[in-house]
Amino acid sequence: MLTLNALSCERDGQALFVPLDLDVGSGDFIELMGANGAGKSTLLRTLAGLHSQYVGQYQASAFLYQGHRLGLDGLLSPLENLAWFAGLEGQAIQRDVLLDALATTGVLGKAFAPCNTLSAGQQRRTTMARWLVSHRALWLLDEPLTALDTDAQTLLGSILAEHCAKGGAVVCATHSPIDIAGKVTVTLQAHGELLNQGEAR
Repeated sequence: MLTLNALSCERDGQALFVPLDLDVGSGDFIELMGANGAGKSTLLRTLAGLHSQYVGQYQASAFLYQGHRLGLDGLLSPLENLAWFAGLEGQAIQRDVLLDALATTGVLGKAFAPCNTLSAGQQRRTTMARWLVSHRALWLLDEPLTALDTDAQTLLGSILAEHCAKGGAVVCATHSPIDIAGKVTVTLQAHGELLNQGEAR
């Protein structure tokens, strides 16, 4: 799904971390951790094709990328946003399937309300529903715990664990550890030092 060969991201000509070699396959959960400025978000943006300053090589299968910006149209409802996202991936998903995804993430009661009337947590839950209807096996997620209460964080962990159990893979940047069995943790330090890399499954 994803292979990194001596990949190092740069900002203003300065390397953010030492060259990284990593293979991400079916069922893998990779947790990227490190201080602000360590390069976690930049690495994900690079893998998503949104940052061009890097050295080394990488190859990725079709992926879903969720950055800091949720990408929701505030004038559209959660249901309409899900239908739009599905269309971007070339999918024609039945309305009931979209509603089921919103029910799973706890925003079914807001399915028809404009997203700009939802709380930050409800908007985050709407993006989680987007993941559920995506057919892409590789998920690149940047700080998915943001604005989630304790119950929503537990739900997030369950969704990610189930995705990996079904053969998907996740690369996730986070400041707070996510409780996923068998995860691999890669901790980056600002100005280039790779502190540690957990064992792969």
